[in-house]
Amino acid sequence: MTSLEQPILISFKLCPFVQRAVITLLHKKIDFTIEYINLQKKPDWFLEISPLGKVPLLRVQDHVLFESAVINEYLDETHGEPMLPKDPLEKAEHRAWIEFSSSLFNAQHQLTQARREETYLKIEEDLTKKLAPLERKIGSNGFFEGKEFSLVDSAFAPFLMRSQIVADNIGIDPVSDYKKISKWRDNLLSLPEVQKSVVKDFEDLYMENIYERGGYLADQ
Repeated sequence: MTSLEQPILISFKLCPFVQRAVITLLHKKIDFTIEYINLQKKPDWFLEISPLGKVPLLRVQDHVLFESAVINEYLDETHGEPMLPKDPLEKAEHRAWIEFSSSLFNAQHQLTQARREETYLKIEEDLTKKLAPLERKIGSNGFFEGKEFSLVDSAFAPFLMRSQIVADNIGIDPVSDYKKISKWRDNLLSLPEVQKSVVKDFEDLYMENIYERGGYLADQ
């Protein structure tokens, strides 16, 4: 793939949905260009091509793709070995779990914003309950299913990375109650495509963002 044909990923440094796409691009060994924007001051050109005004966007020649799950499926269908099952029913099940992962991102984000202890604990309880069916579903080999990295792994890795950062810096870790998810997290965070999917100072930026919000989590 020449530089003129390289897809361009429009990104924000802290966005977990962008990270999903970066992980897949790196796993597939696809040459790509990444361009960061400030979501507080979105460029006019970005607003013109982004129907939802959100990242990620993937520019492929004259086409613009949005929504990380759609971007990842496009990358999967056009490069290398498939990361989704071939069986239609199994493929649909994987897609459903990818959709489910978004609810964990939302809960994780809400935890960083909650100001009152009561609100925080309610969101944390909801997140913990969501992890229970995931613990029952995932395999015991360090991947979502089987021994191969899949689009489901790519989808959940940003959530797992952020949970580990909070655990390391603040000491709060709902994931630690679940043995298989903890093993899953350890394995995914050891993979080069996951480690290299964020900027070098990502942990500092993520924690600064939490402290700047001044919520309950920041005071722990």
